Amino acid sequence: MQVFAHRGASAEAPENSLLAIRKALMLNLDGIEIDIQQVGNQLVVFHDRQVDRNTPEKGLLHDFSWQQLQTLSIGENQFIPSLWQVLETVNGRCKVNIELKSLLDISLLVACINQACQDLNFCKKDFIVSSFDHHLLLKFKHACPEINIGALTASKPIKYAEFASELGAYSVNIDMSVATKAFIADAKKRSLRVMIYTVDNPKELLQLQAWGVDGVFCNDPRTALQILKSGENRRF
Repeated sequence: MQVFAHRGASAEAPENSLLAIRKALMLNLDGIEIDIQQVGNQLVVFHDRQVDRNTPEKGLLHDFSWQQLQTLSIGENQFIPSLWQVLETVNGRCKVNIELKSLLDISLLVACINQACQDLNFCKKDFIVSSFDHHLLLKFKHACPEINIGALTASKPIKYAEFASELGAYSVNIDMSVATKAFIADAKKRSLRVMIYTVDNPKELLQLQAWGVDGVFCNDPRTALQILKSGENRRF
């Protein structure tokens, strides 16, 4: 079962920061998950719609310019990075799951991924682009069909993973709160990879492994790797 660092190693450093990315890379794990939003013509790595939780400022992320966002501290002498800065840091050392939070111009993301494959040590199979906005995900799939997409859900549809199959997704990325053996089995029958977020409990981690889940997103990937290696049932 693959382990992805959720927003980088977010238990050890500010989420979605370059420090969290570097700490995750030190673990030699399978992948890193980040969130992106478009601000002007820049793709920035930030989760929330508002900056209040992560910075000393208040207000909507999109009320700030990219120049202003670069000066907003997110803790531990870290600042909001761009997608390109994150990709430069990773440089092909693991997979990158890019979750789309808000994106008006899909061509910006396509261009960034293409540049990473040209100038950095990435190939297109190293990327998964995911989103709760399935309309946006479909637009991306049409624009860049060679990149895998992950269909995110925090609900349990009547027909389980059918929606992900209809999108032509590589994976269905399911909230742990609605992940069940039946949901996972349905996805597997549809030849979908199953990724579960956010797994911070040892019992759940080992249960998902037993159910044949393909990957998990963890805030504390260091401990998750230790648990999966040892099989110990202890708290994170």
